[in-house]
Amino acid sequence: MNKNYYAILMAGGVGSRFWPVSTEAFPKQFHDMLGTGDTLIQKTFQRLSRLIPKENIFILTNERYNDLVLEQLPEVTQRQVVLEPVMRNTAPCILYASLKIQKENPDAVMIVAPSDHWIEDETTFSKNVQQAFDFCSENNALMTLGIQPTFPNTGYGYIEFNKASAEAIKSVNQFREKPDYETAKQFIAQGNFLWNAGIFMWSVKTVIETFKTNQPTLYSLFENGISTYNTDAESDFIKENYPKAENISVDYAIMEKSSNVYVIAAEFDWNDLGTWGSLYDKLDKDASGNAVVHARTLAEDASGNMIRTKKDKIVVVDGLQDYIIVDKEEVLLIYPKAKEQDIKKVLQKVKDNFGNHLG
Repeated sequence: MNKNYYAILMAGGVGSRFWPVSTEAFPKQFHDMLGTGDTLIQKTFQRLSRLIPKENIFILTNERYNDLVLEQLPEVTQRQVVLEPVMRNTAPCILYASLKIQKENPDAVMIVAPSDHWIEDETTFSKNVQQAFDFCSENNALMTLGIQPTFPNTGYGYIEFNKASAEAIKSVNQFREKPDYETAKQFIAQGNFLWNAGIFMWSVKTVIETFKTNQPTLYSLFENGISTYNTDAESDFIKENYPKAENISVDYAIMEKSSNVYVIAAEFDWNDLGTWGSLYDKLDKDASGNAVVHARTLAEDASGNMIRTKKDKIVVVDGLQDYIIVDKEEVLLIYPKAKEQDIKKVLQKVKDNFGNHLG
């Protein structure tokens, strides 16, 4: 394996739309959401390690999840776990991790990958990442993997690329925010729009220079600590200075401001597993279209439901269509799939009425 290949595996999110399974204390990336035997972070680590040396995969997460990471990824050492003392979106943590990696290996080429995506064709994933690494090794480029849209989804941002190019690697014209339905239909009709999956590749030199140019204040904040990185003094510097960082995404911070951005249209199937509905779409269904994880079900006049319980629990469902049914210790959620985007609001009401320990 190429010792210059690195990864930042992003594992700091809470995943509140997967409540009640995903909670602040135990987020979705640490759960076996699909009933495969592996948690999402374990599957992502395995996928990245096909191309990247395991010791070069850094896990970026909140400090409260440090023990969970080390428990679920026993091959990882504490050196590889990059801890945020507070949540500040994706730009600060990516810059911080990139500076650590550059100090260790100035020739590093890296991928930034979320921990909660589902990608079945791992061979093709590795092929597309290798294409990007090869390009980034030879060019001053910021790269991303875009997903070919299958319908006018309003839940994703879009990437508009230059359709004049016949090459697999295309220059990006602009990033577009999550559109309304009519705009999303126009994007798809134009044929040169991809879903933004939040998967990025670049050389460590390029991304740090880009932060220096486009986010000088943020760069200066973290650059001041370079002498402490990868030493015992790092933790104290980060605890004092990280909360001062602006809360900003890497898209806003550098991608949308840069002209050297390129995209590869991913050749693999992809699911961001952002909601119970997206999990339902990914799972096998019974004859009535019910998707079931762990439970044993008896369904009468019931179809299109997402059902998840602890292992082998018997669930009897009669007369329910298109519902989310999730049973977890103190909480039973029975909720229309059509309203799944409101689960965050429901969670807040539950906390207000019954206590924060439930979320």
